[in-house]
Amino acid sequence: MTLDFLSAGVFDQVGSDARRPVIMAFMVFVGATLLWLLMLAAVEEDTPEKLFVANRSLSPVFNGFAMAGEHISVLTLLGASGVVALFGYDGVTFAVDGLLTLGVMLILAQRIRNSGRYTLGDIFALRASGVRPRIAANLVTLVITIPVLLVQLRAAGVSVAFLIGLPSAEAQVLCTVLMGGLVTCLAVVGGLRGTSFIHVVKVPVTLAALAAVVFLTLGEFSWDPGRFLSAAIERSVAPDDYLAPGLWPYTEAFGPLNTLGNHIVVILGAAVLPQMILRVNASQTGRAARRSMSIAVGLVGAFVILLIAAGFAASAVVGGKSLYAVDVSGQSSFISLAAGVLDDGSAARVALITVVACVVFLAVLTTVASATFAAAVSLTHDASARGVTRQKGEHFGTRGREVRRVRRTAVFVGISGLSLSAVTHRYPMEFLATFSLSVAASCIFPALIYSFFWRRFNQRGMLWSVYGGLAICLILTAFSPTISGTAFALWPDVHFDWYPLQSPGIVSVPAAFVLGWLGSVTPPENPECDFRNIEYKSLTGKELTP
Repeated sequence: MTLDFLSAGVFDQVGSDARRPVIMAFMVFVGATLLWLLMLAAVEEDTPEKLFVANRSLSPVFNGFAMAGEHISVLTLLGASGVVALFGYDGVTFAVDGLLTLGVMLILAQRIRNSGRYTLGDIFALRASGVRPRIAANLVTLVITIPVLLVQLRAAGVSVAFLIGLPSAEAQVLCTVLMGGLVTCLAVVGGLRGTSFIHVVKVPVTLAALAAVVFLTLGEFSWDPGRFLSAAIERSVAPDDYLAPGLWPYTEAFGPLNTLGNHIVVILGAAVLPQMILRVNASQTGRAARRSMSIAVGLVGAFVILLIAAGFAASAVVGGKSLYAVDVSGQSSFISLAAGVLDDGSAARVALITVVACVVFLAVLTTVASATFAAAVSLTHDASARGVTRQKGEHFGTRGREVRRVRRTAVFVGISGLSLSAVTHRYPMEFLATFSLSVAASCIFPALIYSFFWRRFNQRGMLWSVYGGLAICLILTAFSPTISGTAFALWPDVHFDWYPLQSPGIVSVPAAFVLGWLGSVTPPENPECDFRNIEYKSLTGKELTP
């Protein structure tokens, strides 16, 4: 098997009769969404706290829906359902990782919010003052964000091109550019509150769309789950192996250790992405942040169940071979299912395809805009001298300049991701998603755990852990089978893949913990931090009084 995109012209699941009304309704929805965002932005006060963390005023329920929305990304919605449809068991385990991610964040959310720090550099500065930790935070933020934007925008471009019936590579690039431009606009004008509103709308609409296609598919099989699952197995690409591990060609040749490493980086990395740290800080209090995470766990749990069922439904209705002929990654399965579950020519079919298209648009809009905005806030806040030395009596004009710098930085980050996505469109760049999560799991997660739970952690340990984890991720990824030596590699015809696993996480995460410990216990000591005060504040949100 190969992971290069094939032509979508072999099968036209949407159909010419439905395409025109679907596109018209979709464009109306896009226009209405952007108009709504502009109206929200027009009434927002241009202060950093208001723009960056919504003045820390989001209620637990509202922010819980928004947190769930952060995890309903275009890669999860399209990628996970596609892998379930094509490769069964392997896709199910991949989908469940998103739920376990929230379990990790549930442990950290209250402490992050109570710390009062909303960027990665601020949190690093809890245990390591000065400029160097903020430089490390900026570097890690860029290394995580740009690849994520590239992969997400690429998936969006492919899906929109499939929807409008233009499967060529040029059309996919054009759709990628258009979607990237819209997302950059949202990141610039929306702020955290604007993206939060779109997240809150996206979650119930996505759950309703998934539930609709699943229940319609069950109706096709007389509401018999047994017949439904049997049809999914029989029409899959490999009926005998569909519910067994190892069918996914991306992972089948690397064994259980590789699978374990992939799960580690997804679960730990997705929990501590910069946009999640920013999102947690929009809660009113630490307890409110924890309640929000609990609500998000329930919503994402429902999403995962429906997503798995939708993957099986796509296999049962459309067929694994047909899905594979359209797109070997299965990212078109959700739209294909919506187009195939109802009869051609019906108004209900047009309405269902339109809703699914709008869900995909919302997933792209919110997840990519959140990542872009969080990176812009972190880069601006942590890189500027005022971000390091801001005083409470600062003049509003200076704060207004910071807001303008954030918006300019958001444009830069968005255009960078968009440009790289367009330029690399013909190359298999899916490995970058795993690489970004590996960096987050290796550079951010150990630093957070040590910062909040170990009193001897210091600047030396922080820098060793962050830079060591990043270096290991870069080196092992460069010499992994995702870059060379395999059919799905970036350069399949050359061989320098001496590292046998796809993800560096199984090595880099433990190594980052070891480096953080070693740097902290070896001289010179750095006793500048009062851990008692940090621990007390992370638990209560208040300063420790003498």
